[in-house]
Amino acid sequence: MAIITISRGSFSKGRAVAEKVAQTLGYACISREVLLEVSEHFNINEIKLEHALHDAPSILERFTYGKESYLAYIAAAILEEVHHDNVIYHGLAGQFFLRGVSHVLKVRILADMDDRVALMMAREQLSKKQAIKQLRRDDHERRQWSKQLFGVDTWDSSLYDMVLHVHKLSVDDASNLISQAAQMEQFKATPESRKMLENLVIAARVRARLVHDYPMVQVHADDGVVTVDVKFNETVEPELTDEIKALVHEMPGVKDVRMHPISISAYAHDPDRE
Repeated sequence: MAIITISRGSFSKGRAVAEKVAQTLGYACISREVLLEVSEHFNINEIKLEHALHDAPSILERFTYGKESYLAYIAAAILEEVHHDNVIYHGLAGQFFLRGVSHVLKVRILADMDDRVALMMAREQLSKKQAIKQLRRDDHERRQWSKQLFGVDTWDSSLYDMVLHVHKLSVDDASNLISQAAQMEQFKATPESRKMLENLVIAARVRARLVHDYPMVQVHADDGVVTVDVKFNETVEPELTDEIKALVHEMPGVKDVRMHPISISAYAHDPDRE
C-alpha cells in the first residue's frame, strides 16, 4: 500500500482532507503526534519543535540545539511513523524526508486566501486584518524554510503528484481523488521502494542519535551498512571513531559501520564550502 504526504498552508482544509482520506482507506493519520513523540523521546520542549518545523531557519539558530538537531529528530520520527506504510502525514516537510521512495503519493492542497481568512477569523477570533497578516507571515516563513533547508519551494507544483484546489472541489471531492490515486499501481510498495525506505529509516535513526554531539554529521545507509561522515579533531580521531562505531553498531537494523572522518582543518578549507 501507499504512503501519502499532504502539504498545505494554514487553514487550507488540508487536515480535514487528510482525515477523510484516512477514514476512507483505513490509514493512520499523523501530524502533530510526531512532535509529541519527538519531544518525549528526546526530552525537548514541544513548542521549540513546532518552531523548528514551521519557522524560518534563521529563527531556529536561537535554540540550544540548533536547526540541525531539531530537523534530525523530526526526520527520524516521521520516518519511524510511516515505516510500515498505510499512513497519511499532513504537514510541512513530509515529502522532503521521503525523497526517492516511489510508493509515496505527494499531494499539495490549495485554498483561496479569502476562504482561509474567513476560516481563521472564525477559529481564532481574529479580525480580517489580523488573519491576513498572520497567514501571509506563515506562508512566507514556511516557504523560506523549505528554500533554505532543502533548496526547493513548497509552492512548486512539480514537487507533487497531485495539486488540488479546495474551492470548487469540496473536502469530500479532494479526499475521493486522493484515495483513488493512492490505490493505483504506481503507488504500491515494491521490494526496491521498501528497501529505500528502510535505508532512510536507519540513517535517520543514527543521525538523530549522533547529531547532538556532532551537529554536522551526515549518515548514509545501504542494506544495513551505515556510513558516517563526521568532523573530528585530529588529536582525538582514534577514540572518536571507535566510540561512534560502537554506538552505531548497537542500533536496530545496523549490520556494519563505516567511518569517513573529516578533518576540521580540511573541512574549513574545503573550496566547495566557500
